[in-house]
Amino acid sequence: MRVTDAIARALKDEGVEYLICYPRQALIDSCAAIGIRPIVCRQERVGMGIADGVSRSTYGKRIGVFSMQGGPGAENTFPGVAQVFGDNVPVLIMPGHRIGRSFTHPSFDPVQSFKPVTKWGAEIAEPGRALELVRRAFHNLRSGKLGPVVLEVPTQVGAMEMPGEYDYKPVRTITSGPDPDDVKRVATLLLESKSPVIHAGQGVLYSGATRELVQLAELLNAPVLTTNTGKGAFPEDHPLSLGAMVISAQKSAFHFLKQADVVLGMGTSLTRNPWAPQIPSGKRIIHCTLDASDVGKEFPTEAAILGDARLVLLALIAEIGERRRPGADVAGEIARLRAEWEAEWASELTSAERPINQYRIINDLRTMLDPANVIITHDAGSPREQLIPFWRTVRPGGYLGWGKSTQLGHGLGLIMGAKLANPDKICINLMGDASIGMVGMDIETAVRNRLGILTIVFNNGVMAGEKNGLVEAQAYNAADLGGDYSQVAKGLGAWSVRLENPDDFKPALATALKANAEGKPALIEIVAKQNFKYSRY
Repeated sequence: MRVTDAIARALKDEGVEYLICYPRQALIDSCAAIGIRPIVCRQERVGMGIADGVSRSTYGKRIGVFSMQGGPGAENTFPGVAQVFGDNVPVLIMPGHRIGRSFTHPSFDPVQSFKPVTKWGAEIAEPGRALELVRRAFHNLRSGKLGPVVLEVPTQVGAMEMPGEYDYKPVRTITSGPDPDDVKRVATLLLESKSPVIHAGQGVLYSGATRELVQLAELLNAPVLTTNTGKGAFPEDHPLSLGAMVISAQKSAFHFLKQADVVLGMGTSLTRNPWAPQIPSGKRIIHCTLDASDVGKEFPTEAAILGDARLVLLALIAEIGERRRPGADVAGEIARLRAEWEAEWASELTSAERPINQYRIINDLRTMLDPANVIITHDAGSPREQLIPFWRTVRPGGYLGWGKSTQLGHGLGLIMGAKLANPDKICINLMGDASIGMVGMDIETAVRNRLGILTIVFNNGVMAGEKNGLVEAQAYNAADLGGDYSQVAKGLGAWSVRLENPDDFKPALATALKANAEGKPALIEIVAKQNFKYSRY
């Protein structure tokens, strides 16, 4: 058996159904020969986004794999690898042979070059180690703190015969449980707290611990706030939900964070960045995380538990038992603040103004779609801030949050990968005109592969987030953008429409979803207003 054929068979044994790829790479034919479908992208950064979407929308139950030629193909992949590394997503990256001789300048060494943005990496330098290294790659993809790994497959080695019999066995996920003494200490602190807030991250999603998180929140009578990547870890139709927080959030999220005496970080690194929940100073921090290096990294930590989020939650629930924490009517206060907040934003959400108000579009999406049947994501910048507070995610996987690195354009690949892994879901990506300028040609990838995704482009003709930093340069129109993206999408084979009247959106959405159901991608371009306000309190 050739090495590439053995690797392809191991990938299939690990449950890989799609090889996201950009030729030239010998692994592609080996995978296609045994039924692993190749999805050829237009550019490598988007290919990484598609692989990310497969992994992220299934929370690691299915691993996205991206393979590309060595040299320039691997070089073009770097930004996408950096994106998934920032969000701790398990993606397998498989470059082909290097251009030029190994260890001879200027040959690009992907294993070493990707080292700062991967969890683990290796080169298959000899045929007899191929299956061993595939096994080690999947171990790192499934266990511990997650992240991308790189496994280089040189063409000359891939074409060789693998010695011995094929004896690959799929890798099992290994989880670690908490120290009982830590559990007792944390349970006591939580029961004694006056106004705790649970700050939940994507570790809850990857461990499949939503039910347990709900149970703990109800025992503690504690509101739950999630990170961007953790949105959906706690159902946002639950009375104790504060939604997710980036720069923007629901009014109740700001209110309860300010009055909290204890913040319980669950399945989150508690990393400080502009798009993480902003924890005010002076709070007592309890941190439950899989990675010891997270503890005390950003905040003085009063108590901590190391372990898988689900196992930690189960241990806390068992320790608390029947000792429910008494407290005020938290759910009633959340409901009151939500009604107050929605009333304050009603004029934005129902606006008839032209250019179109982006919040009107998000509200129309809310009223027309069942969130349980939708996977939605956004691009970096304004669409993220507009969507996150108002879109209710009611099940794990219904929303794909991302953005510590915040690369413009990542959402398009992400939603294609989500559609591959979840063909029965309505898959929607919201992006701005700057974002589509980065990756728009890959709409043709969705067309060619019959991926019925919906892209909504907010075209406000400007780089809104950058305009304030281009005061003098604006004399040269440095922040201005232009284009008819609906025509671009039509030229690439998608169904598309350009809208200037907000009342036309609902009929256009219905038509777009019909096209999606027939396997045709759709794009709705919104001629949007330039200025918007944040939901900040």
